[in-house]
Amino acid sequence: MRRRDFLTLSSTTAAWILTGCGGGGGMGAMMNGMISRSTFDFTPYLNVFTRLAIPPLLAPTNIGGVQHYNLNIQASNHTFFSGFSTSTYAMNGTYLAPTLRLKNGDTVSINYTNNLNETTTMHGHGMHVPAVMDGAAHQPIAPGATFSAQYTVKQKACTNWYHPHYMGNTAQHVYKGLAGLIIIDDLEINALNLPKTYGVDDIPLILQDRIFDQAGQFDYSPSTMEIMKGYKGDTFIVNGVYNPFVDVSTKEIRFRILNGSNATVYNLAFSDGRSFKQIATDNSLLPSPVTLTSLKLSPAERAEIVVDFANDLNKTIFLNETIQGKSFLKINIPTVATTQTITPPVLTTTLTFNPLLNAVNTRTFTLAANGPGKLTINGVSMNPNVINELVPLNQIEIWEVINTMRIDHNFHIHGTHFTIAERNGSATNVLSNEKGYKDTVYLAPNDRVRLIVKMTDYTDAVNPYMYHCHFLEHEDAGMMGQFAVI
Repeated sequence: MRRRDFLTLSSTTAAWILTGCGGGGGMGAMMNGMISRSTFDFTPYLNVFTRLAIPPLLAPTNIGGVQHYNLNIQASNHTFFSGFSTSTYAMNGTYLAPTLRLKNGDTVSINYTNNLNETTTMHGHGMHVPAVMDGAAHQPIAPGATFSAQYTVKQKACTNWYHPHYMGNTAQHVYKGLAGLIIIDDLEINALNLPKTYGVDDIPLILQDRIFDQAGQFDYSPSTMEIMKGYKGDTFIVNGVYNPFVDVSTKEIRFRILNGSNATVYNLAFSDGRSFKQIATDNSLLPSPVTLTSLKLSPAERAEIVVDFANDLNKTIFLNETIQGKSFLKINIPTVATTQTITPPVLTTTLTFNPLLNAVNTRTFTLAANGPGKLTINGVSMNPNVINELVPLNQIEIWEVINTMRIDHNFHIHGTHFTIAERNGSATNVLSNEKGYKDTVYLAPNDRVRLIVKMTDYTDAVNPYMYHCHFLEHEDAGMMGQFAVI
């Protein structure tokens, strides 16, 4: 359904649907699955595959023991379809951004220079940093200015990412192409017998969906109803490539997967139904590999998986999205591997899980709507001049997040990680592949989760961190709040 069709629905009907009034199914269920349609003619490109682009690793410059990473935020043009040039935003390229590879213990300065003609920000999603270095709404980068996120890396190995967080424009800036990965290494993960050659057997996958107009340009024109459900596209791209393929050899292959979409929940599986092992979630390794045949990721969630292709010489396998019934990636296995890895049965023993009984405070965050295009947490929309919560340093807390609506949401907390203690009232509902450190948790309609949160290292009574739904249209529509660590 395209924009003009949404506009035929009245505001009263929209509020009735989204707040869960009325019976099950019906219009509410239909809305949850609506995907906006491109008007571009894909016919010449449907059976044309292009080699998967691997975001380049950005080499730092060492100045006095500080690793400097220099990034230029710029308008550009990118070729998704031969013969068409799409207007984009990017960093140091034509779409997306380089991968930053940091080490636990490094002192870094990530320097973002804004060459756009509009203000933006750049947030290190998943990074444990001082609030003033978070790169969110309170650290705007004016045209021509540079923002430097300077800190010492203090977290375990994981796959994070960076993207704009400018209030009211986050969704559009990410949609145009501003996003990149941040990989953190530590001694523990380096000692494991895992695939680790970047771009060869350790392959990043930034999954996105977009809508293209007749001229091959991005169509970002959400109606009020599309803001309420999130802006979902019908055209898959991976690392900025439409219909990508990758060649791998007969061995274990590690995929670092980011759901980089604005609002679409993906359910991933391989075309032959094979199992694979998830080894890491948002902010850490899992204690042990978890064997899966499908993987669900909401926007901003990450997962590292290992797939064994040792017995698949000359086969072709697809990474599919099962909800929409389409493919993200064609995987060819044309060569015999000269070396092998064996994923170990134990990945980490260093995670700290605080039980619920150790919590000294409980906070509740209720996700709801206050009319069409007006989303709230605890009954209020985001106000940059209001700090909604004061959180004491080193205090173990329960954050209970409740989705009161009949649409998908998730919940992201800046500056820290959390563990999921309960889902819908029971610890047994927490999935095995959720039992690591996370910063974003998925909530299906009417879900509730209880998170164990502990802020460490940094206090700042003036500069706050954010918490919000990471469906980007929801965030821009007010489903966001602020907390200061004291």
